[in-house]
Amino acid sequence: MASFLVSAFLLVLQTYLAPPELVQAGFSLTMDPVDLDPGLPANATEGVTSSPPPGTSKRAPHSIIIGVRKGGTRALLEMLDIHPEVAAAATEVHFFDWDENYAKGFEWYRELMPYSYPHQITIEKTPGYFTSALAPERICAMNSSIKLLLILRDPAERVISDYTQVYFNRLENHKPVQAIENLLIRNGALNIRYKAIQRSLYDIHMRNWLRHFPLEQIHIVDGDALIRDPLPELQKVERFLNLPPRIVSSNFYFNQTKGFYCIRSDGRERCLHESKGRPHPAVNSTVLQQLRSYLQEHNRTFFRLVKRTFNWQ
Repeated sequence: MASFLVSAFLLVLQTYLAPPELVQAGFSLTMDPVDLDPGLPANATEGVTSSPPPGTSKRAPHSIIIGVRKGGTRALLEMLDIHPEVAAAATEVHFFDWDENYAKGFEWYRELMPYSYPHQITIEKTPGYFTSALAPERICAMNSSIKLLLILRDPAERVISDYTQVYFNRLENHKPVQAIENLLIRNGALNIRYKAIQRSLYDIHMRNWLRHFPLEQIHIVDGDALIRDPLPELQKVERFLNLPPRIVSSNFYFNQTKGFYCIRSDGRERCLHESKGRPHPAVNSTVLQQLRSYLQEHNRTFFRLVKRTFNWQ
């Protein structure tokens, strides 16, 4: 009992003294994928009032991280930002998936990119692009040869992370919340219209992208592997983007207290932002099995589309 109370106390500290609704919803110590401090990436330029560095300019992205939501897109961007030849956009732009932003035109979009030197490549990330019906065609119209990065994790775990993010956001805004089982199950059956499930149907979204881009232009990052051991996945991305190998093992250290890898770069250390790493609910085992069973066929179709497999349950 004593050890249980200590664990519960640490969990409360980790989640900003989370309200009692967490306990009622059955939240456990299973954590979200690593998402680093969402402040400006190291190489990004605020550039709003200051003069740009001599020899730099704002350019359209050479590569875009297109998703997936709750797959580890922020962690991937921050880790790539270690590379001296990468200039990372500071915010999610939502240019290609939000009509109101797309209507503002390409120059508006380009102005939101960081200043970069001619030898650098610009990367932006907006997780909503992957599940957008319009984003593939719009990005292709901008640059049909652009290199796309897609980071994915176990789709069932992604559903739970998606729910968790919405759950905490609603708590913070004093809105009512529901247990995850009430959203996953409707009238005794799996609620396949639940948005979190729809976002995890990777095969359906991938088909849309493959209508506009060859598979060779889409590099898939294993989000689960990135969290366990970042370097091998990042080295694959370096090769895909034709970047010289600059990211090394000393750029990462395992934080025993937090339980995941953090970044060491340019004489400073960056780790998980305190708003991340939220606890996941302990989902009813029968409901979880229903979810996994439904996703299995979609996963197999996805594997055939991308000509590789992943170690998803």
